[in-house]
Amino acid sequence: MNPLFSKVLVDIARKRIEAKQEKNRPATPSQVAKLVNNIKVEIKHAVKEYFFIAVGVFSAGFGLKGFLLPNNFIDGGATGISLLLENTTTISISYLLILVNIPFIILATKTIGRKFAIRSIIAITLLALVVHFIDYPIITQDKLLISIFGGFFLGSGIGLAMRGGSVIDGTEVLAIFLSRKFSITIGDVLFLINLVIFSFGAYILSIETALYAILTYLSAVKTVDFVVDGVEEYVGVTIISKHHEAMQHMLINKLGRACTIYAGKGGFGSTGISYDKDIIYTVVTRLELAKLNTEIDKIDLKAFIIMGIVKDLRGGMIKKKPMK
Repeated sequence: MNPLFSKVLVDIARKRIEAKQEKNRPATPSQVAKLVNNIKVEIKHAVKEYFFIAVGVFSAGFGLKGFLLPNNFIDGGATGISLLLENTTTISISYLLILVNIPFIILATKTIGRKFAIRSIIAITLLALVVHFIDYPIITQDKLLISIFGGFFLGSGIGLAMRGGSVIDGTEVLAIFLSRKFSITIGDVLFLINLVIFSFGAYILSIETALYAILTYLSAVKTVDFVVDGVEEYVGVTIISKHHEAMQHMLINKLGRACTIYAGKGGFGSTGISYDKDIIYTVVTRLELAKLNTEIDKIDLKAFIIMGIVKDLRGGMIKKKPMK
């Protein structure tokens, strides 16, 4: 790493620590080294996540302007609402993408977290700018190809934005909020939302357009499934680390998540050496994975992590306490 950049990180770390401590109490070298490592992890993850967001925005823009918009097609979710309004009003889609998503982003601040909401605002604004200023080529006028590949590129954009810790379609935030409030599955909420959108599409435009919109939506959903490794809303995470106490503290105090601690024994090598260790299990939504991975890396880069899809769950704190 560049020596000047390293010096800047050390200065930032020292100022952060001393700002939290009593006056005339300088930061120790170990405190500075630990915080410098945390800042490096944050920068590394931020660069990767914003790269995903940028690529996702341009992919979604291509799906919209290269396929859906020129042929008066619609999709599901907030993007579908924007496309439907664009077809029935004189308001540009670039403005509608922001206006329609504003209520969902406000909700995201309370439901998921302020950082997530800020990233989503950046992603949605960037998508609006891309749609407004970039002239993508019109690829085809074949309705079947428009439905499939328009949904594919739009779904790729949505999925990549999720991997970057944001959304460019805010209806999923509403689905998470309602699932926590009424103890119903997120899939059911999304189905009902899109059923309403497609019904309006059939009434305002035509039944044929609504049917193609359903095909576009299914293509987008399957693509999101591929990009983010599953359309299921919850992920079970098992963490095995020698810093298990710090991991537990992070899950409870930083992510606001409950966790279960298993008493386990580890074995390694041909001798099968066994020793006691705590194994942590927790459940998070897929939108929280970026934050969770960042926090885990801050504590232990060598932690052994197992992630598995959870179809649905009941009880506990997952639907009650949002991430801070």
